[in-house]
Parts: sequence; C-alpha cells; structure tokens
Amino acid sequence: MSLFWIAVLLGALEGLTEFLPVSSTGHLILVGHWLGFTGDLANTFDIFIQLGAILAIIVLYFRRFLSFLTIPNLTDKKLNIVHLALGVLPAAAFGFLLHDFIKNRLFSPQTVVYGLLVGALLMIGAEWQSRRRQDDRKTLDDITYAQAFWIGMFQSLALYPGFSRSGATISGGLLVGTGRRAAAEFSFLVAVPVMFGAVGLDLVKSWDIIHPGDWGLLLTGFFAAFVFAMTAVVTFLNLLKRFGLIPFAVYRLILVAVLWAVLSR
Repeated sequence: MSLFWIAVLLGALEGLTEFLPVSSTGHLILVGHWLGFTGDLANTFDIFIQLGAILAIIVLYFRRFLSFLTIPNLTDKKLNIVHLALGVLPAAAFGFLLHDFIKNRLFSPQTVVYGLLVGALLMIGAEWQSRRRQDDRKTLDDITYAQAFWIGMFQSLALYPGFSRSGATISGGLLVGTGRRAAAEFSFLVAVPVMFGAVGLDLVKSWDIIHPGDWGLLLTGFFAAFVFAMTAVVTFLNLLKRFGLIPFAVYRLILVAVLWAVLSR
C-alpha cells in the first residue's frame, strides 16, 4: 500500500475513533504495525493528525468556544473557561512531565492491550454507577468546578496508549455524577487544548525528523481525520444516548482477546 493511502486510512481511523471510547491511539499503533508504518515519523504522524479531529470539534462547538472568551461569572452555573481549565490542567501537567517516556516506551501493541483492558473495566464500572442513579438529564451547564477537576484527573489516564481519552473522561464524568451526554461533550471540549498542547510539544521535539516531503503525508492524514471526525461525533452521541458505554467496553474486551491471542504466538 502506498504512503498516500496509508495516510488516508490512518487519518480516517483517527477521525472515527478519537472521540469514541475505544482508543484512537491504540488503533493507530496496531494498524500502523500491521501496515509496517512504524518509527519516529509514524509516531509523529499519529499525533499530528489528531489536529484534524480537534478541528472538527472546534467547528461543531464553535459558539461554546466563543463563550469561553468572555470573563466568567463564578457564581453563574453556566459552563465557563474555569471549568475548561480545571479539566485540562491535570492531563497537561502529567503529559508535559511524562511526554518522552510515553512516546519512547509505551507506543507498542503490548502496552495498548493493557490499556484497552483496564479502560474497558473502568467504563463498565462507570456505566453501572450511572444506571444506578437513573438520572441522565444533566447538561454541560450543570457540571460543577469540582466535577470538572476530577474529570481532568481521569483524563490523565488516557496518557497511557490504549486507555482512550474519551473513555477515561466520560467514565470519570459518570462516576462523579454527570449525565452521559454532558460527560461526552465535556470530554470533547477539554480534548481541544490538551491535544493542541500535546501536538505542539511533539512537533517542537520532532521537528528535526520532519522533512519537507513529509508534509504531504501529514496533511493528507489531517484532512481525512477532520472529515471522518465530523460524522463520528454526531453518530457517537446518538449511540451513547441509546446504549451507554457497555457496547464499546465489550468491543474493547473482544479486541483484547484477539490481540492477546495474536501477540502470544
């Protein structure tokens, strides 16, 4: 397969999985190894194309992001920039401190399997807790500052490849008392600054290995991720409302079993 089609395939995979609780990074690592697309450039490509998925969120939630530019009224219940900061800071801090270790030591099929397994168990526990409350009416504007911070702490778990940023933040939201849709949408919003920071840091540290001819590959993956993420976000919210997290957790467990069998050979 040519590098162009590899970029299109991996970009589409990123767009489809970035905001689903199945781990986009895990899928990119696994499919990249299957296609023989590995190494420093492949690792940077996997991170760079996340910008395409993030652009989709900015487009879909443009008005919400505009509202973050106003000075917040801390006594008002409406979601504001302080909520966003509290949801971002934990992952940003851990990501900055652990960036090199994560990229150099954890980007392998074996580590992805462990992340998929533990993340699936967390999702099952969070869904069980949510169904016990039987209250899924809370919106984004019902999220408290304390809940935003704890969701941010859960988001830090997604620094481990295979865990899933979406899975970690939505599970965290359900465990601290938010509704499903509110947890999912908050996970989309806090992903934007975290992923921009991660991509920016990676590009600075990887600039020497990116040659002028690589930009066509990177931008192809970027645009594919953007197009597919636009559809995936809307579809995911509808599926989450109807079925919750359990189908995604089951998918992860099946994938773990298959990968365990393959890697054990």
